[in-house]
Amino acid sequence: MSTSHAPAAAGHHHPEPPEARRPWTVLGLMLAAQFMVVLDVSVVNVALPSIGADLHLSSSSYQWTVSAYVLLSGGLLLLGGRLADLVDRRTVFLTGLTLFTGASLASGFAGDATALVLSRSAQGAGAALLTPAALSVVMTTYAGRQRATALAVWGTVGSMGIAAGVLFGGILTSAFDWRAVFFVNVPIGLAVLVGTVRSVPRGRSQGLRGLDLPGALMLVGGLLALVRTIEEAGREGWTTTSVVTGTLAATLLTAFALLERRVASPLVPPRVWRVRSLVSASTVMAGVTGAVVGAIFLSSLFLQQVLGSSPVVAGLQFLLIAIGLVVSAGAALLLSTAGSDATYAADVLPGFLLLGAGVGPMFVAISVGAMSDVPDHASGLASGLMMTGHEVGAALGVAVLTTVAGDITTRAGLVAGYGDAFVAVAVLLLVLLVPTTLVPRTARAGAAGHHGH
Repeated sequence: MSTSHAPAAAGHHHPEPPEARRPWTVLGLMLAAQFMVVLDVSVVNVALPSIGADLHLSSSSYQWTVSAYVLLSGGLLLLGGRLADLVDRRTVFLTGLTLFTGASLASGFAGDATALVLSRSAQGAGAALLTPAALSVVMTTYAGRQRATALAVWGTVGSMGIAAGVLFGGILTSAFDWRAVFFVNVPIGLAVLVGTVRSVPRGRSQGLRGLDLPGALMLVGGLLALVRTIEEAGREGWTTTSVVTGTLAATLLTAFALLERRVASPLVPPRVWRVRSLVSASTVMAGVTGAVVGAIFLSSLFLQQVLGSSPVVAGLQFLLIAIGLVVSAGAALLLSTAGSDATYAADVLPGFLLLGAGVGPMFVAISVGAMSDVPDHASGLASGLMMTGHEVGAALGVAVLTTVAGDITTRAGLVAGYGDAFVAVAVLLLVLLVPTTLVPRTARAGAAGHHGH
């Protein structure tokens, strides 16, 4: 008897076709570019004493060497994410990569503090285009388990890049010169550019109609004014200058919020703010990154100017953070006890170990949780929002901890302010427990509802 038309037996289902596997070449290229971006948040930290001696940096210049990069990167990331959704992702990525690579070359040739800060700003602008476009390429290239794996690796590279930056910065500065920390990006950038042209196909472009450029400029201007206010108020108190910049910051950021409600195509559509996992994860990302980058910034100076470590030794001491960047708050309290008679092994290393163990896994969880409820068509915008938290958090962390620490250009100033700064880090990390509780529950639900996407 023929059974070709018989109904399928109860409980039996046709097996789903296996997911089409894509080669990891594209992920490798995007990770190489993103590693440079994350690395450049911290790569200059160990080189700062050498840069300061060569270019005669002030306390303000020390801070802005780091802050200029992360502020432009973070402030323009939403624009970069929007562009990645509207325009061919590959084109946006290549544009950002070209700007980043050229600005790295200019940073290496900088002859004074102003030139360095300006070139670092251009690096940040390139990173703002590169990062969301890269993650968007990853999101649209891979699916299912491959996408989950890719996002986990992406988050790991993000956390490792910050720690690796201080190691590479120390090695390059000791072996060559501080300018090498910027020049090294040039051959890597060129190699990624060639590989991307060959491996990543062109996408579709919807055009630039409705792009909220005024909103992006208001956001960047407001953030720059905010960090300038924190720096000025911490150094000189509430002078006329700090009041003016504070008022400007409040005006621009308020105008940005109001504009976003009225424009037809805002940088962040209102529906995005209802994705609780994304908003919560971005908030945690900002706080954690601010704590880690600010801690590395101050500790790089402390290790070299107070404990007398060379750049390469300071970089090796920081490498232990990569062991795994609730435990981190305890680490910050340990670090807050370091004084002028401190030693690395007894007073600094234990705090680094705990900081690494607490923060590293968190970056991976944040990256996966943030993207779990986001559909493909909004992947560029979502990645831009998440990384905005990363970069803006870094800038605010450096600004706030520099303000708390006080004079960071002298040994005595670092000794006096180091402990207070890490008490502030501990408080911040404990406060972050509140938004952290909102991420896992929503992320799990989103993952189930979107079949792993």
